[in-house]
Amino acid sequence: MPNRPSDLTQMSAAALADKLTTNQTTGLTTAQLQAARAQYGDNALAAAPKIPLWRRILGHLQDITSLILIFAVAVSTYLGLTTDSDWTKVFILAAIIVLNVGISLFQEGRAEKAIASLQAMSDHTVTVIREGQTQTISTTDLVPGDLIQLVPGDIVPADARLIGAGELVVNESILTGESEAVVKSATSQPVERLEEAGNIVFSGTAITQGRMQALVIATGMHTALGKIAGMINQTQRGQTLLDQRLNVLAKRLSLFAVAGGVVTILLSTLLHNETLVDSLMVGVSLAIAAVPETLPVIVTLALTYGVQQMAKRHAIIRRVTAVETIGNVTVIASDKTGTLTQNQMTVVRYWDGHEAPQPVAQDTPLRPAALQNVRQVLLATNATLATEDQAAVGDSTEQALVRLAADHALTRDAVAQDAPRLAEDPFDSHKKTMATLHRDADGRYFAIIKGAVDRLQFRDVTPHALQEMNDDFAQEGLRVLAAGVHRFLEKPGADWATALDDLDFLGLFGIMDPARPEVPAAIKEAQRAGIRPVMITGDHPATATAIATQIGILHPGDKVMTGGELAQLDDDAFAEVIDDIRVFARTTPADKLRIVKTWQNRGEVVAMTGDGVNDAPALRQADVGVAMGITGTEVAKQAADMILTDDNFATIISAVRQGRVVYQNILKAVEFLVSVNFAQILTMVAAVLLGWGAIMSPEQLLIVNIIADGIPGLFLSREPGERGIMAFPPLAKDASIWAYGLGQRVAVRAGTYMTLILGTYALGRFTLSTNVPAVGMTMLFFLLAIGSMLDVYPIKERQPLTRASLTANLWLTRTIMILIAVLVTIGLTPALANIFGLVALTATQWLIVAVLVWVPAVIVETFKRWQLKKTAGPAWTIDESKIG
Repeated sequence: MPNRPSDLTQMSAAALADKLTTNQTTGLTTAQLQAARAQYGDNALAAAPKIPLWRRILGHLQDITSLILIFAVAVSTYLGLTTDSDWTKVFILAAIIVLNVGISLFQEGRAEKAIASLQAMSDHTVTVIREGQTQTISTTDLVPGDLIQLVPGDIVPADARLIGAGELVVNESILTGESEAVVKSATSQPVERLEEAGNIVFSGTAITQGRMQALVIATGMHTALGKIAGMINQTQRGQTLLDQRLNVLAKRLSLFAVAGGVVTILLSTLLHNETLVDSLMVGVSLAIAAVPETLPVIVTLALTYGVQQMAKRHAIIRRVTAVETIGNVTVIASDKTGTLTQNQMTVVRYWDGHEAPQPVAQDTPLRPAALQNVRQVLLATNATLATEDQAAVGDSTEQALVRLAADHALTRDAVAQDAPRLAEDPFDSHKKTMATLHRDADGRYFAIIKGAVDRLQFRDVTPHALQEMNDDFAQEGLRVLAAGVHRFLEKPGADWATALDDLDFLGLFGIMDPARPEVPAAIKEAQRAGIRPVMITGDHPATATAIATQIGILHPGDKVMTGGELAQLDDDAFAEVIDDIRVFARTTPADKLRIVKTWQNRGEVVAMTGDGVNDAPALRQADVGVAMGITGTEVAKQAADMILTDDNFATIISAVRQGRVVYQNILKAVEFLVSVNFAQILTMVAAVLLGWGAIMSPEQLLIVNIIADGIPGLFLSREPGERGIMAFPPLAKDASIWAYGLGQRVAVRAGTYMTLILGTYALGRFTLSTNVPAVGMTMLFFLLAIGSMLDVYPIKERQPLTRASLTANLWLTRTIMILIAVLVTIGLTPALANIFGLVALTATQWLIVAVLVWVPAVIVETFKRWQLKKTAGPAWTIDESKIG
């Protein structure tokens, strides 16, 4: 098998057949087929081995938070079996473990589905010649050396070298991402990269015109499609920043609790002579205190709410954690076609050969003379535009001409009534022109011809002026089409197409896929938010540069790099220059994957957009893969985390905004829940050191953590975004979850609660009663349960509280009032109070509790205001000039 691209593309068909041990006319013999199948196997794509469900579940149970909860379940079960302890704790804690594992399984990726899509794409039937006989076989039975024949509509089943082709046009968008079909021929040609070969057809691409015969050179995982599948298999999705930060938080909380638990149990048994049962009860209490049981649920609800909000804005989320990640992206690597542009070739410039070039737009009508020329050029088109009932048909360049005419209320059928078509000379890749013959109402014959500028000869425009304008259009990244008319003096013969010279000039058309009108504003908003938009495309550098400049991605000093130039750089050299590059052109799937990895290695959080199979590896590698919902392949959608139903770059920026809201709300939940957990752990240890024993029972801790903290915490997941949320840069990838003042606020709140808990318990037990632990425990319970609900208000709003912010969420206020009423009812009802280890309080004790419950909210709000004035970080600072 030849190894170098030039070997495959330059050698003759006979030499290649000899290399492949086949015959270019009769194909493989039975013996050759058996040998090839033994060597190469089936023409199928291999998927990565699946991890069994039990191993995935076991993996999630091995994190330290789950281990602590399992310990608490085990101890509680032991106590339930050996003492009169009830089983409530066991069921609640077991349910929390199951819920957390279920959430983790739900969030895992689905690479195997992307591979399944690729396999379905490559599994068809194909016409093959073996031992001189034509037969139809499954594509999975193909081997290198097989001689295949394809016609329009066929999907190429394997990589193959053309040995015969007639006017062959292939749609390679599935691999390149570019919608423009590619002309192929069997001519031998030297190339540096196999992807550029004009005599190779690739697996998964589609034949749109012509016929072909080819020798299979690669099957299965060795094809271009197979290499992409291999990259998907090998691409491992890392943890999101939120996962990493919450894992660090859980480990620290858990290790803190374990250390405290060991010390507490030793002190209680050795120093205070407590029984083993009492010591284990303290251990269970510490385990419950250590774990913010409702945090995973709140995080999931916040992400789910973000999913719902993004869906309303045309972004469908496939992996829920992508909601948070998209809010922290620092680089958005976007494909050009269909995302930044309209995916609709359009005439944007017109030159009539005399006056200055005219910009073309729907709100800028053509001059009368130009419109008359367009009427004539419309006669030489075959394309039709898309309607509600029918897809667009024809070459994209012709569609641009038909669209221009339609914008001026012209149709081909109406124009052709006065000049019906008599004959057509179709486009040819060698002559690069297309012409039609017509007769007008006066019986005169004329031909309209359009094509490449250098293939047409005009009598009324100088070659120099024509070439100069052609160069100007090309520098703007435009595809240039020239058109002219030849008027016959007499009825033309059958060879009419060979006499089309001495043309009257009908115009020079500058055609491009224009930028979406809303994209420039979205690019500015992204840049204002500290995000770097970058274009990665398979298109020509000149076209990419023109679009990137027009929409604001490319500025003076920024650079453009091609895939060929990238291939000349090693990883270190590329990493040194990547910050200066804003446009990557002529890229391959491997290039895109390398670009994404290089950014990630430099600490960037990358969102990557794409629609083709070629984009799938990079979509999977990126921190957030964004696939196109309209033009995207199923493979790209399965590899992505987010799908845009409108294929619009501006939707990504809207998703970034919502992602930042979600992340901010999750941080508020962390502040709300974790500070109480820290306070509970510290006070439990301190109480044992003081000889007080367990100052709260496990049941009381569960009520505080799940109901008093958990239910109000749920409302934090649906808080609207802070003003100016798009006016600050993304959080640094290495930033701690405690960054930008969160750690200080948690410390102040935890310290406040620790002081109040110990003080209230001591007050109730030693001052307001004659050393009755139950009084101190009851006062402490109501202080913690009610107080932690009330200080949700200063936490839910990063700016100073106002009357408007206090009344902004009436459901939160009503829920807190109901919960307080329920708690007070429990305290005033002896039967209910006894269930939770509570005792009746005197009026004085109730009054003290009623005053103390407001202390945390006052202290948290006061510290927040001081922090905003003195040390507010960028995540909470509002730049009024950048309100988003």
